[in-house]
Amino acid sequence: MPENTSTSTAVAKSSSNALTTDQGRTTISDTVVSKIAGIATREVHGVYNLGGGATRAVGALRERIPGSRTNHSQGVSVEVGERQAAIDIDIVAEYGVAIADLAAAIRQNVIAAVERMTALEVTEVNVVVHDVHLEDEDSEPAESRVE
Repeated sequence: MPENTSTSTAVAKSSSNALTTDQGRTTISDTVVSKIAGIATREVHGVYNLGGGATRAVGALRERIPGSRTNHSQGVSVEVGERQAAIDIDIVAEYGVAIADLAAAIRQNVIAAVERMTALEVTEVNVVVHDVHLEDEDSEPAESRVE
């Protein structure tokens, strides 16, 4: 039994310092962390979209261009150091979702994904809710009464 304890301690020590070893150093780009955080945020039920108003407008234009891809890091800004990352996320929430619970779920999912994939410690995840999406906002605008 003591062998298992020492092995798990050794694994914990090596994973906390996994980016710097005797064989070299691994550097993770801000873009990588923001993309992981963006995808992890979109996985949470109750997130309608990412980004503030201007960011969403640019994203909507980009999506109309044939052959364009979804910008997974839209609405996400990060600060990445050698061992830690701080993440800011701007979202639009679905109407009816408890915003405090939504923010907690986003934090949990983003921290788990970033720490698992990058071995960086996530020091904070700040969530800004810019808007609430209503179902009827997707419908066609009412017909104009004047021409």
